[in-house]
Amino acid sequence: MDKHRDQVEFRYEIKYRLEQVAIGVVLQTLQNHPASFRPLFPDRIVNNIYFDTPDLNSYKDNVIGIADRQKLRVRWYGAQKRVVENAQLEVKIKSNQLGRKKILSVPDFTFEDLAPLTERVNERSSLLLQPTLVNRYLRSYYGSNDGKFRITIDQELAYFSFYTGQVFDRFTHQEAVIVVELKYAAADELESGFIKQYLPFRQTKSSKYVNGIQLCLLN
Repeated sequence: MDKHRDQVEFRYEIKYRLEQVAIGVVLQTLQNHPASFRPLFPDRIVNNIYFDTPDLNSYKDNVIGIADRQKLRVRWYGAQKRVVENAQLEVKIKSNQLGRKKILSVPDFTFEDLAPLTERVNERSSLLLQPTLVNRYLRSYYGSNDGKFRITIDQELAYFSFYTGQVFDRFTHQEAVIVVELKYAAADELESGFIKQYLPFRQTKSSKYVNGIQLCLLN
């Protein structure tokens, strides 16, 4: 039986995609926020491999705004190594701005042979999926003083598409943006207005998967 842990309850995931905004401005905003946001963990590198159908159904569902959708990705942390260890499969379930995920184990793998990993992913999908995109970014973690609200800050985003190269060896595209994400339980929606009013950023629809596919394939 799989060992897994689920994020059972849906939570809100509010995103702010910031262009031409210095990271110092973002950090100063959090330091001055009346909810007293403070760092939760040391910064770390996040890596993902996204899986989609050959026709990019997951990408298309996101672009056209399908409210209820599912995305599968394999995630691990730290610097790039030949053998990827301690990765996990995340089945991300979205309903508008609400999201939850199921986390499952996957075998160690290398980029030279993704077949075993792809087979494992397809055990959890009713569709035939294949790896489509790799991305990496540096993530910072912050939490409010009452523990109800979390903010992540992602920067140094880089991408590689399996549509333009069969074996990943380096990232081919970068984005000079910062992605801020506010996360909180659905039960805390009424209190979220206080948090949002002190975030002087414009809320956006921002999917790293969609942005990466467009950056790699359309530019």
